[in-house]
Amino acid sequence: MQPARTDTTLKPLQQLGARIKGFGPVLGLIALCIAGTLLNSDFATFDNLMNVLTRTAFIGIIAVGMTFVIISGGIDLSVGSMAALIAGCMIYFMNQLAMGVAGDLSPLTMVVLGVLMALVLGAGFGLAHGLLISKGNIEPFIVTLGTLGLFRAVLTYLADGGALTLDSTLADLYSPVYYTSVLGAPIPIWIFLIVAAAGAVILNRTTFGRHVQAVGSNEQVARYAAINVDRVKILTYMLLGICVGIATVLYVPRLGSATPTTGLLWELEAIAAVVVGGTALKGGEGRIIGTVIGAILLSTISNILNLTSIISVHLNAAVQGVVIIAVAFLQRGRK
Repeated sequence: MQPARTDTTLKPLQQLGARIKGFGPVLGLIALCIAGTLLNSDFATFDNLMNVLTRTAFIGIIAVGMTFVIISGGIDLSVGSMAALIAGCMIYFMNQLAMGVAGDLSPLTMVVLGVLMALVLGAGFGLAHGLLISKGNIEPFIVTLGTLGLFRAVLTYLADGGALTLDSTLADLYSPVYYTSVLGAPIPIWIFLIVAAAGAVILNRTTFGRHVQAVGSNEQVARYAAINVDRVKILTYMLLGICVGIATVLYVPRLGSATPTTGLLWELEAIAAVVVGGTALKGGEGRIIGTVIGAILLSTISNILNLTSIISVHLNAAVQGVVIIAVAFLQRGRK
């Protein structure tokens, strides 16, 4: 009887530990905000908060899609290069329309067609990844490592090693998508919240979301349970591609150009946001709200480094790399 009482005593403690662990990213974000306020009074201003959240939006949207891929047991190393190529193709396409290639179209129509093209390209690239991984039976790491170089090389070719710049008339029309505020918050923040909410509903309230978690937990068992594993994988990569397209649509009006360095290391930031948010690197478990908090936490770290100069801002990527390794270390042995 003694072991049974011991198990009964330990179970609440284990549950409490799990809950505390689940709140880890939130507690970390709170601690960072307190530290940032103490180190620089400008950190706690409303303008700085909006700046942090706006810069979080791009990576955060991509990270929402990346959450589905990682939960399903996959990975995508190409999202930064994918965003760069989509931005370049989008700008090139709209510039061609502005030159009258498709006849007389209004500037607004040109921008709308460019946005649609970005979303279609994102879905198409995701579909290609999903097919190569599921039907081609190639490891996700290899497929996306290959397309990482492919996407950026194509953009470099299109830009002739320089920059693709959006037509000035279209740039003036398109720029409010990034710079306009609604109810005090810039549009990218609202889009980020909508994408995150939709992702949470899909993951937690739909059959597809349950299938994603089942495939990541044990692919073989998922097949025995009559889950179409290949279909789930393809759809997760397509969902990530669409998220990359949405992020690119919001990013292009910021500068109105695309260069071979656009989106550099975005894949690192997106993966870091996902794992910091509590998603298991081995798949099967994860939360969208955790990813959102993880993305904000990483942006907050960068913002504090920029405001305080504790270390060089050039080491931001190094900090993110350390965070990924540390979280992976803490997740070792996690099932």
